[in-house]
Amino acid sequence: MSTPVHDLSKLRIDRDTPPPGVRRAVKRNAIFALVVVALIAIVIVVLRRGAAVPVQTVIAAASGATGSSAGANATTSVTANGYVVARTRAAVSSKVAGRLAYLGVAEGSFVQSGRIIARLENADYEAQVAQAAANLASARARVVEAEADHDQQERDARRLRDIRTQNAPLVSQQEVDAAETRAATAAARVRSAAAAVAAAEAALRFAQVNLDNTAIRAPFTGTVLRKEAEVGEVVAPSVGGGLTRGAVVTMADLASLEVDVDVNEAYIARITARQGARIILDAYPDTSFGGHVRQVVPTADRQRATVQVKVAIDDRDPRILPEMGARVDFLQPEGRHTNAPASAIAPRVRVPVAAVREEGGHSVVWLVRDGRLESRAVEAGPASGGFREIRTGLSGGELLFVGGVDAPRVGMRVIVSKP
Repeated sequence: MSTPVHDLSKLRIDRDTPPPGVRRAVKRNAIFALVVVALIAIVIVVLRRGAAVPVQTVIAAASGATGSSAGANATTSVTANGYVVARTRAAVSSKVAGRLAYLGVAEGSFVQSGRIIARLENADYEAQVAQAAANLASARARVVEAEADHDQQERDARRLRDIRTQNAPLVSQQEVDAAETRAATAAARVRSAAAAVAAAEAALRFAQVNLDNTAIRAPFTGTVLRKEAEVGEVVAPSVGGGLTRGAVVTMADLASLEVDVDVNEAYIARITARQGARIILDAYPDTSFGGHVRQVVPTADRQRATVQVKVAIDDRDPRILPEMGARVDFLQPEGRHTNAPASAIAPRVRVPVAAVREEGGHSVVWLVRDGRLESRAVEAGPASGGFREIRTGLSGGELLFVGGVDAPRVGMRVIVSKP
């Protein structure tokens, strides 16, 4: 009985084609994942479009009302930024060069006019004074000697003239002339000695002045703001190099503090002498100080298109220090233009610079109404003190968007923080 023979070479295992059940499962899972991703994307877009974005806002302020004690019955017409400066201020230096031997003040020291605040090493100047005094004493001694010789020559000449007058043969005219010449010469020596005394006195005064100049005195009554040199350093009237100081201290009269501000020239016509002002320091934003316009500087800065205005501080306060940043609101008393036309006394609307944007060559502001943004075209004046005046487009009291979104758009939902 014979055994059947099988051909094993025809048997194959298909490893590339998965089973039908596996293919259906993979396709079903891929479709499910795509649907989930699409749903998530749709939810994110919907949530983003519907979510309110927190923004910063400000209320458009008309110039009609202020609640400050510094201007209770006035309105703000112009705002400008500047700094507190001292009208009387000086960098005090020595009149002669030398090494600083004594410094009697520090920052904050109050000094009276004429008080010695520093002194230079002065041994050489003292020696010069002593030498000049000795030269003066010697010159005065020569005057005494010359006067004595002159008196003797005058007596000799007078005696010879008398003898010749009484008995001419005893004394010749030539001897009389010689005696008179000696007397005249002695008189000249007296005058020369007197001139030498005057020169010696001047030299002594000069040496004494140089010695006095080694004492550095306060030029006015004020407060030392900064020390510019220390004991041991070389000081001079003008800076001559890296090892030489040009000033010893910087001082100022704090009673002469005022605020210098730069007002845009478009608004300078609204500012007059003695006009009231409200001063707000950057260091104390919740406190205002009264002031008034002391001077409008009669020139403009063509580069910045501004005019400098000096504002005196009426409410003196020890917290006000030189070089502090300040904002000045120039106040317009109510009723000043009672006879002006209505268009001239219409309230001015002032908004921060950040509230106005330039879009397509036009100025626009974004209003917040019912929790959504709304664009409005306006006519805005130039900036001054961080504010711009809105000439048309706003009436005051509107809630304006100033920040929080880089690209605002109409209808965007926003959350308004406290203006």
